[in-house]
Amino acid sequence: MACSSLAKLNAASSQWIGQQSFTQRHGSSTSLSTRRVAVPIRAKAYTDELILTAKTIASPGRGILAIDESNATCGKRLDSIGLDNTEVNRQAYRQLLLTTPGLGEYISGAILFEETLYQSTTDGKKFVDVLREQKIVPGIKVDKGLVPLPGSNNESWCQGLDGLASRSAEYYKQGARFAKWRTVVSIPCGPSALAVKEAAWGLARYAAISQDNGLVPIVEPEILLDGDHPIERTLEVAEKVWAEVFCYLAENNVVFEGILLKPSMVTPGAEHKEKASPETIAKHTLTVLKRRVPPAVPGIMFLSGGQSEAEATLNLNAMNQSPNPWHVSFSYARALQNSVLKAWQGHPENVEAAQRALLVRAKANSLAQLGRYSAEDEDEEAKKGMFVKGYTY
Repeated sequence: MACSSLAKLNAASSQWIGQQSFTQRHGSSTSLSTRRVAVPIRAKAYTDELILTAKTIASPGRGILAIDESNATCGKRLDSIGLDNTEVNRQAYRQLLLTTPGLGEYISGAILFEETLYQSTTDGKKFVDVLREQKIVPGIKVDKGLVPLPGSNNESWCQGLDGLASRSAEYYKQGARFAKWRTVVSIPCGPSALAVKEAAWGLARYAAISQDNGLVPIVEPEILLDGDHPIERTLEVAEKVWAEVFCYLAENNVVFEGILLKPSMVTPGAEHKEKASPETIAKHTLTVLKRRVPPAVPGIMFLSGGQSEAEATLNLNAMNQSPNPWHVSFSYARALQNSVLKAWQGHPENVEAAQRALLVRAKANSLAQLGRYSAEDEDEEAKKGMFVKGYTY
């Protein structure tokens, strides 16, 4: 296995990377000797900036607003409230979200789709500048989506490595400071060793390329909710997937202090007969984190993955009832936006109400990150599940 190359170096050689020893006899350049030659790994030009950006995003009481849906997926959201999928409508919706007064109190980063990164408000201010004014770090989705993985059990792989370096450099110039790459693993489909390895290697290559171009990589190995398996099976798969991911991240010389992990929580399959409590989900999720994620990683920014708004918040709160080695927070899309869409309905006169709805959800998750959330005032709408089988962005 490729990861075997990461075995610990012995004490005598611990300060050397990729070292070799040679002996040089008179007239010979190939024999062994005790002289050591170090082959250093090139330092990343952006290392200090990457670490600072990651720490800024992983700041107490704050998390990430994910609005990086593709135009097609954003169109589905707009269709749910009777709006056509046009650039004008997408811009109006994203402007509503990003210009919410006070959003920066609870949100530290916003993941944008490429269209949004280059867009401005209707009065001409770049969305990137709107975010910066609220001390929210702009981010960018860089993967090109999922496609079938040949030779697998009807599984997928994530494309987008071709041209990623040049695209990342342009995104940095436009103001992005972190990136996101989502790949998925399906438990009902296995997962096969091939699918796990492809997911882990793709994430590692993306992360290395992102860091070389000044972007903090959000590493997102999503284990889909699809299936009727128990929580113990999810834990088993998560351990395997996360181990492979961090193995390949290390092999690609990724700076762990300059990444953020965006995993799914360890839950039963969406069709399992028994629901797990927030305490059970927290216990299983933190078990895998402690076994697989180095404490050098500054932040764990969970995805909601089709949980209801209230479930995603309750589960996060349960994980923050005692200190963790990492900042344990959120990077939610549907679990922050669902109430917003319903309040807005596409009507200009509802913008303020929709923005208040966003602040309610953002504040709830901020409190959950601090371990202080209470669900006493949650309405029934926030408790409705949002699981969609085979969901795509």
